[in-house]
Amino acid sequence: MDRFASLAGALSARGVRYLVIGVWGANYYAPSGSAMFTTLDRDLFLPADTGNLLVAWQVCLDSGFELFAGMERLDEPRDADLARAIVERRALTRASDGMGTDVDLSLVMSGFDFEAIWPARRIFEVDEIAIPVARLSHIVESKARAGREKDRLFLATHREALDSILSEISGPRR
Repeated sequence: MDRFASLAGALSARGVRYLVIGVWGANYYAPSGSAMFTTLDRDLFLPADTGNLLVAWQVCLDSGFELFAGMERLDEPRDADLARAIVERRALTRASDGMGTDVDLSLVMSGFDFEAIWPARRIFEVDEIAIPVARLSHIVESKARAGREKDRLFLATHREALDSILSEISGPRR
């Protein structure tokens, strides 16, 4: 089983709420493997909820991933106080299996609140595991709002493919 799908299944089994976002989230909407976009990591958007983050961290550790804040291992103890500080700062933590599966646990998605887009999620099945993914329109809009050079480049490079996929799943864009 794919390492990410396995982690996603473990997160869901423990009741962790998350959405796959970013380039990898966009890949779930690709009509075929040849239309997929390249990226090195996967981004999960989590609600700003200390308890949810604590469980997510534990699932990652139980699944053989190490946790990082920036380039450093995440401090210990990994308790409610640390999770609360991470949530307050909306800081990113990263889970890595050291073999190429890196997952960013983000509490921020430019322009969106988790609770506002959670109901609009789409579920994709991978290896019989349900994976919740943000709507492609939310992913694209978030990348546009982020204003980062890498996001502008992604949108410019893949505009035609993204527009085609968006029109297929929701009708023509206005």
